[in-house]
Amino acid sequence: MSRLAELIEELCPDGVEYRALGDVAELKRGQAVTRKEIVEGQVPVIAGGREPAYYIDRPNRQGETIVIAGSGAYAGFVSFWNEPIFVSDAFSIVVDRGTLQPRFVYHWLRGRQETIHALKSGGGVPHVYPKDVAKLRCPIPPLEVQREIVRILDQFTTLEAELEVELEARQAQYEHYRNHLLSYESLAARGPVEMLKLGELAHIATGGRNTSDAVENGTYPFYVRSQVPLSLNEYDFDESAVLTAGDGVGVGKVFHHVEGKYALHQRAYRLVPNLELLSSRYLYHVMVSQFGRYLESTVFHSSVTSVRKPMLERFPVAVPPMEEQDRVADVLDRFNALVNDITSGLPAEIAARRAQYEHYRDRLLSFPEKKAE
Repeated sequence: MSRLAELIEELCPDGVEYRALGDVAELKRGQAVTRKEIVEGQVPVIAGGREPAYYIDRPNRQGETIVIAGSGAYAGFVSFWNEPIFVSDAFSIVVDRGTLQPRFVYHWLRGRQETIHALKSGGGVPHVYPKDVAKLRCPIPPLEVQREIVRILDQFTTLEAELEVELEARQAQYEHYRNHLLSYESLAARGPVEMLKLGELAHIATGGRNTSDAVENGTYPFYVRSQVPLSLNEYDFDESAVLTAGDGVGVGKVFHHVEGKYALHQRAYRLVPNLELLSSRYLYHVMVSQFGRYLESTVFHSSVTSVRKPMLERFPVAVPPMEEQDRVADVLDRFNALVNDITSGLPAEIAARRAQYEHYRDRLLSFPEKKAE
């Protein structure tokens, strides 16, 4: 029998008491920060997002604090802080330490994240209010049981955090190495290289589909203007190509490499290289590395909202021999899989650890309610 099972059997074999969160914790609104108070400091200001909004020089909460975002796109998002913080457009939860462990309540609230999000109200900007969260009924097992559950669940969150730090480092390493390998100077140092315009190397055209054409669980990928493709039961093209967004938020950021049958949105471009001159895998990495910067250098306004065909045709590509293109693509494919592939590499491992945490959290925090005597 596990240590936790032993504790439950010994201390609460007949279930545990449930009480409204507001009865065992203080839910306190944050404070507004005036423009005069915004000075450079080390104290994170926790507002309506997942990350600190900015930093100031004074806290309004100390120690272990649970924070729930009060408004905006992330209204209801639960976070935990064990450092001095300033709670602004959010509210904090400070528990009665004689009854509850802060980390226990944090894990319990994480398991109720969808319920909390469903409490959003108000037109325009959504809000989550302390009075509504205060009504949620929280299990209150003995403190020793709470501490053991926290120990188990923190092992999962610590591992996930370590993997995310490693992923960040690998992404930075990948971007640095990719930019170096694909630079003209690096390519020229390894052999002959010719600078050509993309229009001389590839056929460039758009698709013809609308987003509304998509179907659930279709046979073929349907690429639109985002990183996640939709699907269709018919295809438009069967080829080796690089795809990129023609307008919207994906301009200069969204790229796909395809081999085979697919469908394409009418405002996305297909770049179909002459395979005797240019590898589509090599072109994919060149586009990811250099096209965004090329756009920034060729337009006069601060943000690019659309790409025109002549802009693609004039895009300069450093073209080494095909053997070198394949070698570079092989190296960068491995890096790309490590940092971006959701079926392998670090993203897949992080997703697996997160799923494992959620599974054990839901199991460990599901207590039968003790019957009133």
